[in-house]
Amino acid sequence: MKEELLKIISQTYAPLSTACQQELLEQMKVSSYEKGTILVREGQYSDKSFFILQGCARAFYLNDGRDISDWFAFENEFVSAIVSFFTNQPSPHYIEVLEDAVVIELTRTLIDDLAGKYHDFEHLVRVVVTKTMLAQRERISSILFHTAEERYQLLLAIRPDIVNRVPLMHIASYLGITLETLSRIRHPKKRI
Repeated sequence: MKEELLKIISQTYAPLSTACQQELLEQMKVSSYEKGTILVREGQYSDKSFFILQGCARAFYLNDGRDISDWFAFENEFVSAIVSFFTNQPSPHYIEVLEDAVVIELTRTLIDDLAGKYHDFEHLVRVVVTKTMLAQRERISSILFHTAEERYQLLLAIRPDIVNRVPLMHIASYLGITLETLSRIRHPKKRI
C-alpha cells in the first residue's frame, strides 16, 4: 500500500527521488479509520496532514450550532487542519472521516525534515499547497459568482459521485445553501 502512495504522488503531484521515497516509506504511518471518526477537533493542535488512500473526509466548522462543511477530500488527496498545521495554533475546525478510510499520516516534523533534505520533496509540498489553495479559491469564486444551481452543477462536474458518498446536508452546507434548496435543485419537477 505504501508503494502505491509513492506511485500516486509521483503521477499526481511530483516525482520523488529514490532516496526520498525510501525515507518516506520508512517513516510514514498508515492508519485505518471507521466512518464517523473525528481526526481533528476544534481547539485541538494538529501537526498532521492526511493523504487519503481509500475513503473520504471533510473539514467543517461549528458556528452557532450550525455544521458548515468547507472542504471534502477523496482518494489521492490531502486534508489537514491547515490553520493548526501551518501556524501551530488550535484548529478552528474539525476533520471527520465520512467513509471507512485508509490514510497516510504525515507529521509536520517529518514533512519539514524531508523538505530540508530533499529538494524534490520540498517541490511536492509546494505543489500540494498550491493545488489546495487553488481549489479553495475556486470554491470562493463559485460562492461569489454562481447561483446555487450552478454551484451544484460545478461540484458534480468535478466530483460526479459525491451524492453517493457524502450526506446531502454536508453538500448543502458546502455549497452555502439549505438542504431544502438543494432538494429543489436536485428535483426541479417537484417544485410547485
